[in-house]
Amino acid sequence: MSAYTNGTTHESERIAHTEEKHLPGGWVVLKFGGTSVGKFAENIAGIVEAGLETNRAAIVCSARSSNTKLEGTTNRLLRAARAAEQPNHRGYDDIVEAIRTDHIQAGRDILKNPEILAAYIDDVNAECESLVKILESAQHLEEVTNRAEDKIISKGEKLSCRYMTAILNDRGTPAQFVDLSDVVKFNAPVKGGLYDMFYKDLAEDLGKEVAACGDKVPVITGYFGNVPGGLLNSIGRGYTDLCAALVAVGTRAKELQVWKEVDGIFTADPRKVPTAALLPTVTPSEAAELTFYGSEVIHPFTMEQVIRARIPIRIKNVMNPRNAGTVIFPDNPGSIDDRAPLRDGKLFRTRSASLLTQLEGPKRPTAVTIKHNIVVLNVHSNKRTRAHGFLMNIFSILDRWHLSVDLISSSEVHVSMALHSESALLSGGGEDEYKIQSKDLQGAVNDLGQLGTIDIVPDMAIVSLVGKQLKNMIGISGRFFSVLGQNNINIEMISQGASEINISCVIEEREADRALNVVHTNLFTFLD
Repeated sequence: MSAYTNGTTHESERIAHTEEKHLPGGWVVLKFGGTSVGKFAENIAGIVEAGLETNRAAIVCSARSSNTKLEGTTNRLLRAARAAEQPNHRGYDDIVEAIRTDHIQAGRDILKNPEILAAYIDDVNAECESLVKILESAQHLEEVTNRAEDKIISKGEKLSCRYMTAILNDRGTPAQFVDLSDVVKFNAPVKGGLYDMFYKDLAEDLGKEVAACGDKVPVITGYFGNVPGGLLNSIGRGYTDLCAALVAVGTRAKELQVWKEVDGIFTADPRKVPTAALLPTVTPSEAAELTFYGSEVIHPFTMEQVIRARIPIRIKNVMNPRNAGTVIFPDNPGSIDDRAPLRDGKLFRTRSASLLTQLEGPKRPTAVTIKHNIVVLNVHSNKRTRAHGFLMNIFSILDRWHLSVDLISSSEVHVSMALHSESALLSGGGEDEYKIQSKDLQGAVNDLGQLGTIDIVPDMAIVSLVGKQLKNMIGISGRFFSVLGQNNINIEMISQGASEINISCVIEEREADRALNVVHTNLFTFLD
């Protein structure tokens, strides 16, 4: 394992990212996703073992996923929770049994020491028996509360970490299972969400849990306890990444490594664009934009916790551990404000034309990405309210129905909005026969109808250029839109201005992959 800085480099000093630096000691936190644990467990063990030669390692694991996320342990557990809501029907029994046999078979396939295997099987059986009791209790109460749902999904991370702990011990690397179910002692409800002090205190507590493992490798559940309001509701499915980030902060780690099944962050999706190139480094704001507009990088809030502590994040490939990956860290670490939201201070500029000509920015954007499953809502005002009232009413309705807008374009009487929805519309027998499946979207459309005429455009996608100082690249917007037009790709909406580092437009979903390739070819591959 390698890391980002060495013992003699000051933590606020920018270093070259082209080469990884070895640490003589100190913590490196490694986060592994469910697919990596499910398919490449032995690779993970090898990565950890190699890293122990130069660093102390703490690993955080998501719930196992052998094939697809849909069939992953967390989704199975959520289905079990929904089954428990059905009275007089134990539909969850088969789900729990499938999870149990899957984990036991995985252990039998890889563990060689019979004592370690027997202990592992006992642990799996105990976790599954506990899971059934939780589901039975929820069914008896005829309600799966936030607390109960959290306890149910926590079993996925527990089983995954018991699996990895057994593998490491089986290979002669002393490891210790660390269960974070009870690490949060705060029970009072929190109005307006969780505050910075909560995460600061939690990071310190996680650091103590890791220190208690002594010389053993801590294998830490990505689930971390009784979070006010419920873990899924308060944080969402990215809680494992956040846990790893807080462990890194709590241990004052030299680096947080997020291991995936790709080499790092690319200029485009390498599965769709053969000429996509690996980026050795990106800034946190660039990574945040790429995540929001379709690339699975790391959640911006998770990045914020780590970058504020001046800890670099490295994205690496579990199948290719020798590759240096991509480092996420500001160009100017000295500009990091421990209290302010994450952003690159150097991006803020005046409107002076002379300043723009003096800046020596990059010749090309950092990356191009696609966000699928977009629906465009066009609202034409009935002119019963003034312009500011029109916009206020629109956003009030969207807030009421828990809908967020990806892009917006507005005038005094017309607003176009691009919204992301996995199950927005279902095509009927003809082109005009669409049924809105999402209850929230249907409710919003009904309420918006009181403000004016509604026009819905389904099956769209957002193509976005991302890059620091993108606004300073004179003519980049023209080249971007011209490339799409020259390839007969129609643009439904355009957005530039809300972000200093993003230019986006909405196109038809069926053209998304072709747009990705033509933009990358013209603005990345052959742009001098």
